[in-house]
Amino acid sequence: MLKGKHIILGITGGIAAYKCATLTRLLIKAGAEVQVIMTPNAKQFIQPLTLSTLSGKPVISEFFTANTGQWNSHVDLGLWADALIIAPATASTIGKMANGVADNMLVTTYLSAKAPVFVAPAMDLDMMRHPSTVRNLELLRSYGNHIIEPAEGELASHLIGKGRMEEPENIVKALDAFFAASEDLQGKRVLITAGPTVEKIDPVRFISNFSSGKMGFALAEECASRGAHVTLVAGPVALKTDSANIERVDVTTAVEMHDAVMQRLPQSDAIILCAAVADYRVENVASSKIKREKTENPVIQLTPNPDIAKAVGQAKRDDQVTVGFALETDNENANAQGKLERKNLNFIVMNSLRDKNAGFQVDTNKITIFTDKGDVINGECKSKRAVAHDIVDVLYQYLSKHEN
Repeated sequence: MLKGKHIILGITGGIAAYKCATLTRLLIKAGAEVQVIMTPNAKQFIQPLTLSTLSGKPVISEFFTANTGQWNSHVDLGLWADALIIAPATASTIGKMANGVADNMLVTTYLSAKAPVFVAPAMDLDMMRHPSTVRNLELLRSYGNHIIEPAEGELASHLIGKGRMEEPENIVKALDAFFAASEDLQGKRVLITAGPTVEKIDPVRFISNFSSGKMGFALAEECASRGAHVTLVAGPVALKTDSANIERVDVTTAVEMHDAVMQRLPQSDAIILCAAVADYRVENVASSKIKREKTENPVIQLTPNPDIAKAVGQAKRDDQVTVGFALETDNENANAQGKLERKNLNFIVMNSLRDKNAGFQVDTNKITIFTDKGDVINGECKSKRAVAHDIVDVLYQYLSKHEN
């Protein structure tokens, strides 16, 4: 899966830098094109000449080449890369990455990179378990970075413990597995709803909720990045899509969302119902603005909106996979499992407003997945894109079973 891939290998100043000669050779052998970026301290542990010989490219370390003045663009490098690996990743570099300290070419390129980032920590065991390192690694995970956990063994200090950079062969296997997964939805058609719906009261007022659409859009980008053709039915949100594999359908009301979903349901292999749909709409929308002076205590009569999840569950074929969402404030597990059964879903994603940094208007989420097989999958708080990756992994398992 690495053939033809553009890989940036970032090397920092740790003794494990010597392993990067083998790592570079293995990446080249797998068919990747490798650009090495070294921090100044990394050159104390392994010579740039060794790595440029193995990679076939001049090693980059500074923002510009001293003898020619040629500028090394971190922006261009970030756009070129299909993946960025930082190995070994020292405590210093991990701290800079977590906190945006762009004082060298490697961290600046990391901040510019659009590609997935893999971090292979390497340091002494006390540094590895220090609260600041633990926090910084948690931050990197929350940003969507992939942490390749270090192994246990004898360290440079001759102490025994966790902190050895993972072996080059295993790092290459992790990359290969990632790119294999990036094409696992090739040829599939995924229908996703996202964001809120808006129900008019009069020409200037409406009923809605606090959904930003971030979770649904993250799911759309994740599915598209893994090869699926995505139809994204989105309520009113201030978000954009990046992938050319996403067809966006903008709607406003729950009725419009229902109609858009049901029209596209027959062509879909999977349906992810992530939108926060208003349960009710105003029965009689005022044709002009309701004036406070004329209506002291206005009464708004509500009527139920179509239940999109129920309609999909009733109409779905056996070869289609349906995924629901449940945002709960109490009795979370029971409410989510009840919805799973009532709506005839394959699995449901539950999150609670009682969990910090989960739910509306934030960039992170913490979920629990309940499946129709009785499985319960508990997740950690992480970026919504990372959460989307976990959800789509479960979706892929269902789709694979249907193929078999």
